[in-house]
Amino acid sequence: MNTASSTNRTEPNGFDRRARALARLSLVCLAGAVAAVAAGASSQLLILLAGLGGLGLAGAGLWWALAHRGLARLCGALLAVSAPVGVLVLYAVSGLWLFAVAALGGWAAALACARSALRRRRRPHGMRSRSVRPPERPVLIMNPRSGGGKVDRHSLVERAEALGARVILLDLDARPDPAEIARQAVAEGADLLGVAGGDGTQALVAQVAAAHDVPFMVLSAGTRNHFAMDLGLDRADPATGLEALTDGVELRVDLGEVAGLPFVNTVSFGAYAEIVQSPDYRDAKAVTALDQLPDLLAGEGAAKLQAQADGDRLPVPQALLVSNNPYVLADPLGAGRRARLDTGRLGVVAIRIEGAAQAAELAFRGERASGITSLTARRVTVESDADLIAVAVDGEALTLPPPVVVTVRPGALRVRVPRHRPGAPYTAPSVDWRRIVRLALDRPSPTTSTPQEHSDA
Repeated sequence: MNTASSTNRTEPNGFDRRARALARLSLVCLAGAVAAVAAGASSQLLILLAGLGGLGLAGAGLWWALAHRGLARLCGALLAVSAPVGVLVLYAVSGLWLFAVAALGGWAAALACARSALRRRRRPHGMRSRSVRPPERPVLIMNPRSGGGKVDRHSLVERAEALGARVILLDLDARPDPAEIARQAVAEGADLLGVAGGDGTQALVAQVAAAHDVPFMVLSAGTRNHFAMDLGLDRADPATGLEALTDGVELRVDLGEVAGLPFVNTVSFGAYAEIVQSPDYRDAKAVTALDQLPDLLAGEGAAKLQAQADGDRLPVPQALLVSNNPYVLADPLGAGRRARLDTGRLGVVAIRIEGAAQAAELAFRGERASGITSLTARRVTVESDADLIAVAVDGEALTLPPPVVVTVRPGALRVRVPRHRPGAPYTAPSVDWRRIVRLALDRPSPTTSTPQEHSDA
């Protein structure tokens, strides 16, 4: 019995038929998008090319607006706005906008159907979880000011105490140490540590939980809650995370470390890390960034960085992002989030844009542009001739002596989450159109018939 036939027998026929139908529909939509472009090109090729040129000009204008000051910045901003507006007006006057809308609609529908087909073909992977008993002495550390006061607005203290948890509210005027508070709670017998606050506070308490092999719990009471989102928690209603106390499951996830400090999301070097060092950044983010970017992009306002990923040297970056597990940055329907938190790998994105031409390329190719290097690694080392390197750890500004080493601790953290997490979507990678063609033609794919994919994917 061959591998493909044995794999197909493990899946319901209806499951396969729906995936096959979606794959065929995606190819039909893709053909429609190509036909719309071809029809527009055959009738008004010059106008179509002008539209593509306008996209490039918009990217170049955005670069000038960010990398220069004064008149050059004003002209760049005007170009970034007027180029796409001019293209829209040109398309509207010529009637080509109908072809453009049809092409974009067909492409979007093709991507949606292809992703759905692959999702049905592959069993939802998620992170492996196990059922656990409710904790007996949970301790939740809450920041009352985080997220603009979400702790108070959602009555998290009262709801947590009603479920038997001990709540410790941080007195921010006393400059508390969340890690020390967590260590004291464990010493007093806590069998679960939880945090309602920002990602920086979460990381500090998570390190204590990992060190003592105590389950860790997150309530999405911060501003952005990236870690909570990638755990599948409902960021709009942090109180739903309290269900982990009564009906929870446990995940094993990775924990990042930079120079011995923990992080749950990202470590940034270069332009962004330099900007967040400014005392004005918290109150005026956009103004501070615009004021500092010209010098940073020109290499005059920041230390020159050298970086290695698993021993391989990276192009000298203007900005370097290292994440606890790689982020999914796919086609236009993709999202900036992590599909998994248990791969044991760091995501590495190095950015080097040196002029308007590369900025225009970025507008066309996105993360596949030549100025962007994206890979995964287990260890990243950042060096500089400067005495200190600016670093942003989960958004918090730090300066560290070189070399700065970033690593990942696979499966170091036991995370308790609600059994039912409505905010836990499937995050698809970039669409593999060869797989879609094989599926549409009912031909087995080597990448879909292996037992490993059905266990991991």
